Amino acid sequence: MKKVRFFAMAIMLPLLTSTFTSCENLQGKESDSLQDQGLSIEYEKYELDNGLNVVLHQDKSDPIVSVAIQYGVGSNREKKGRTGFAHLFEHMLFQESENVPQDQFFKKIQDVGGTLNGGTWQDGTVYYEVVPQNALEMVLWLESDRMGYFINTVTEAAFANQQEVVQNEKRQRVDNNPYGHTGWVIDKNLFPDGHPYSWQVIGELEDLQNATVEDVKEFYDKFYGPNNATLVIAGDFDRAETKEMIKKYFGEIKKRQEVAPLEVQNVKLSETKRLYHEDNFATAPQLNMVWPTVEHYTADAYALDFLGEILSEGKEAPLYEVLVKEEELASEPVAFNSSEQIAGKFRILVTANAGVDLDSVEAGIEKALARFEKEGVTERDIERIKAGLETDFYNGISSVLGKSFQLAQYDVFTGDPGYIEKDIENIKKVTKEDVMRVYNTYIKDKPYVMTSFVPKGQLELIAENSEKAQVVEEEITENVETEVATTTEKTIEKTPSKIDRSTPPALGEAPGLNVPESWNLVLENDLEVYGIEQNELPLVNFSLVIEGGHLLDDLSKNGVANLMTDIMMEGTANKTPAELEEAIDLLGANLYMYTTDESIVIRGNSLARNFEATIDLVEEILLQPRWDEEELARIKTSTINSIKRNEANPNVIASQVYDRLLYGENHPFAYPTSGTVESVEAIKMQDLKNYYNKYFSPSVSRFHVVGDISKDQALEVLADLKDNWEPKEVSIPEFEVVTNRDKASLYFVDVPGAKQSVINIGYLALPRTSEDFFPAEVMNYKLGGSFSGNVNLVLREEKGYTYGARSGFSGSKIPGTFTASSSVRTNATGESVGIFKDEIAKYREGITPEDLEFTKNALIKSNARRFETQSSLLGMLQERSAYDLPADYIKQEEEVIRNMSLEQHRKLAQKYLDESKMAYLVVGDAATQFEQFKDMGFDEVKLINKQGEEVKPEAVKP
Repeated sequence: MKKVRFFAMAIMLPLLTSTFTSCENLQGKESDSLQDQGLSIEYEKYELDNGLNVVLHQDKSDPIVSVAIQYGVGSNREKKGRTGFAHLFEHMLFQESENVPQDQFFKKIQDVGGTLNGGTWQDGTVYYEVVPQNALEMVLWLESDRMGYFINTVTEAAFANQQEVVQNEKRQRVDNNPYGHTGWVIDKNLFPDGHPYSWQVIGELEDLQNATVEDVKEFYDKFYGPNNATLVIAGDFDRAETKEMIKKYFGEIKKRQEVAPLEVQNVKLSETKRLYHEDNFATAPQLNMVWPTVEHYTADAYALDFLGEILSEGKEAPLYEVLVKEEELASEPVAFNSSEQIAGKFRILVTANAGVDLDSVEAGIEKALARFEKEGVTERDIERIKAGLETDFYNGISSVLGKSFQLAQYDVFTGDPGYIEKDIENIKKVTKEDVMRVYNTYIKDKPYVMTSFVPKGQLELIAENSEKAQVVEEEITENVETEVATTTEKTIEKTPSKIDRSTPPALGEAPGLNVPESWNLVLENDLEVYGIEQNELPLVNFSLVIEGGHLLDDLSKNGVANLMTDIMMEGTANKTPAELEEAIDLLGANLYMYTTDESIVIRGNSLARNFEATIDLVEEILLQPRWDEEELARIKTSTINSIKRNEANPNVIASQVYDRLLYGENHPFAYPTSGTVESVEAIKMQDLKNYYNKYFSPSVSRFHVVGDISKDQALEVLADLKDNWEPKEVSIPEFEVVTNRDKASLYFVDVPGAKQSVINIGYLALPRTSEDFFPAEVMNYKLGGSFSGNVNLVLREEKGYTYGARSGFSGSKIPGTFTASSSVRTNATGESVGIFKDEIAKYREGITPEDLEFTKNALIKSNARRFETQSSLLGMLQERSAYDLPADYIKQEEEVIRNMSLEQHRKLAQKYLDESKMAYLVVGDAATQFEQFKDMGFDEVKLINKQGEEVKPEAVKP
């Protein structure tokens, strides 16, 4: 699932990858293959006397361990008027506990080379860490402290701060985003008042503002007991020692209130509801049709998943055929089922082309559904969907963290971490008759919720007979400091414990650097090949990088390189687009192509046994383009509409204007890789052919392969590509880059009514190829290279103005930027810019020995996690090949970190951080925020448009 905080969270994994079996089921089957065993993994489960479920899985392939604790509480446990509590509480648990001081959870984990985070969604909350194996006991100390020794630390000041942070998260993810209120409108109208799914995980702004410390304490006591949690440990650990540590740190925590299981609360609509909203950030209309369905792990839920795929995925899907190919109303219609713990919904989502009347989209959907009813489902449809199951499974368990999430999810929702056997069998059981049955049961002629979101001022585009949705939008007010944040707090009362919890346990010896062996050579056609054999899983990951990309675009026809990566995936000389798509799907492979500023990349992932067949398809795509005029027209329309949709997105505006200001109008990096509406409209098929004929060559290409394949096997598979792809001379142009800014300039782009201001601060700095680049990255770490960076600690943790603030260097063979960035609440814009400026200035004066030691620990010790997955190894090979780095370059980087002195750190900061010469870009509400900057000491203050051109302030209306 594509989500980060579980109202939008990226760490949970798809149903098809959540597949495990118990150790008991493995007995006597050691010689069987994983496929024969049903795609399984060994684990052990037991329960402590206090009710804590524990699941252990050993994986000694890397010297790391992951810890995940999932609590059986999500937004579905909240009450009306107290929404957003589960997510707000998740934030609180990162603040401090009785034995872990303020803001030390992140710092202590980073100090040992680990990573951590958490997430909340409708049905649960999870906290996790991945650390080198020597730090496992410290993680258990931390997690047990916040499970059993936390609540006395909840103060008014700490709570007020996190209320602000969560409100800023809502502004950033919902209020300041195109279509951000869609989920709110759908769920409020699909589910009856008071239903646990009728509100959003992020909660109502009013509820967040009205929450009290007493509410937090009640919530903690009710839902955060060990008897409502599952602890999963996966990775390289000693089983007996780990069990003793779990008993030591968690065993004495008392049970809390019993949490009754939630009952299924599926719903039915008595009539269709049609609603509309004028969206301040949308530039194209969007239609949603949503039907109530059923809870997860039911036979109908599996079949509904298949229905979504069949309706919208692929060139022959009914929604695609009608809305994209025939009617040309949209580019990427999607249909999907979301079955959760107590209810479900099936959704068709269509973001229409700009200016399209949503009545025509509704008619198109009805036409597509009628076609589906007539044509039905084929065995080929079912086979295609099931083909990727094995690949998805292995991708899902490629990291110890992925295994932890899956084991925890199964245990909490089914009571059995080994639910794999039934889950995967349920997927395999789905038939074409099942798909038609659920369509007729839940979709055909059934009431639904329809939403029409249209750009502000374009009400003529809404679907007929729609009523205005009662979306509540926050007013922009003056910034008022929360007085409680400055009050003196009382001494924290410690909860008695049988052990000394006052100091963290001692760390064992940290694992040393162990760079995997790699190989590389140049083929006869000048293609460079790099590889690493890793046989932990029967998978192969690979990439082909062709130098040039956006750099080779003619600025008068910007966007050709980007269109190349789209058109080349639309069939081959021997295969129609649909046939190519099916060939990839039936292999269970993942294959995609994309354009960057400096390259075109083909990237793929397949089962090892299907690698050769997958590379055959890559060769066909690469050497036998189809040049389909019909597909080019569709791709251009899709690209143009994507460009138009981005025109009102504050984050995209900030990124594009920032690049224009720094690189200047004569450099390709000043323009988005997608091009402009005008440039894309001007591109012809011959432009693409010219680009292909001039610039696609093995002489400027690098192939990388990682996985269950030897060097000899890989070269044998690449033999045809070596023989058939002939080299040509390609010259990558060089463009002048001016890096001599001499003043502090404030630029403001107006987005009327913006609930947050997007801030980008910086200038052009240095290329990745500079000997100072990596040392500069090390230098920046404590300023803004992590959660514990100074800018984040001030703007988020101290002030509560933002959800996050960062800084960092980018760079390639071409000088990149130093950028400090954040999205802050609108009424804190001026102060936030001032804080950034002051923090950068202070950083030039040097850091403390403690901060330098923290930087060294975090960066050196984190290398234990660096080589775990095939994807991370592939990234390492790509970086090495791009900059001609030695095979042991990571070892050399460690030496740079280890040997950095306070004086060297200070000199690097003074050399590459000069706040008096930076560009300060703000994208936000000019009517309320622009004027203040004229009195803040900048050398120049300009109001500019989205093209970076100065406009008169009189154009801004309060």
